[in-house]
Amino acid sequence: MSDQKPKTNKLNIELPDEVAEGTYSNLAIISHSNSEFVLDFVRIMPNVPKAKVKSRVVLTPQHAKRLLNALVDNIKKYEAQFGSIGDVGNPGLPPMNFNTPKAQA
Repeated sequence: MSDQKPKTNKLNIELPDEVAEGTYSNLAIISHSNSEFVLDFVRIMPNVPKAKVKSRVVLTPQHAKRLLNALVDNIKKYEAQFGSIGDVGNPGLPPMNFNTPKAQA
């Protein structure tokens, strides 16, 4: 009998400083083809009628489903700790003015 321990596969994931800061997004646009899901994360700013995609993530259908399951699991854990997240239904696009007054010089 061998005294060798089974090898365990380890993955060392590096998080560069510029990525660790994160990118704020208040709109996600999801599209798909038969082979991939594309998630575009957009930041809409008050009183600015134009917005740019700040980040794009492309996933295989299998990874998209894993992401969905991971989000469901994490939302359940979040709500168990902090309470229910209010459902906003389907509001469409966020209002472009965010109900803030226009800046004046």
